[in-house]
Amino acid sequence: MRALGAKVLVVQADASKEADVEAFAKKVQETFGKINILVNNAGTIGLEVSVRDMETSEWDKVIGTDLRGVFLSCKNFLPLIAKGGEAPVGKVINISSELSKKGREGYGHYAAAKGAINAFTMCLALEEAPEILVNIVAPGPIETDMILADMEPEWVEKEKEIPLRRLGTVEEIGAAALLLASDDGNFFCGQFVSPNGGAVFF
Repeated sequence: MRALGAKVLVVQADASKEADVEAFAKKVQETFGKINILVNNAGTIGLEVSVRDMETSEWDKVIGTDLRGVFLSCKNFLPLIAKGGEAPVGKVINISSELSKKGREGYGHYAAAKGAINAFTMCLALEEAPEILVNIVAPGPIETDMILADMEPEWVEKEKEIPLRRLGTVEEIGAAALLLASDDGNFFCGQFVSPNGGAVFF
């Protein structure tokens, strides 16, 4: 990033802990003053377990990271997004999932958290428009280190049973986020953008 002329700040924090997120936002403010774009990408998929057998602690862990983390991040970073005057349109991109719409057995905690992110995003979009545009990117099955490490090979192959017959790439999700973050995305507000290879149609 330095070679590209970008200034980077690395902060270790737990997205579900209010004190950590508050300290993170303070550090960002001290370093950069204002920001233009916020991407809420911290998340965990959790254990594959039925609702009947799920421990409350497992539910709380996933909801804490995937949903509470988005709320805490928005609450603390929205005041840092420049508004008005000559400032660019501010952008917030919340990462959801195709499973927020279609569900999956054994992942009630994950799908519930992502579904709540969708509703939260629509509410926030109404609150912040037109100066800050808030949208959703909801990936389908993507080839990430987490997926490849946590899923058995036969399940990885099963994930490919979609119209495009492959997993998506991180770069393809990045392209969707880049569209929303750029000036080309200035007419997107409260939208659900789902690059999912045809895994589910919306």
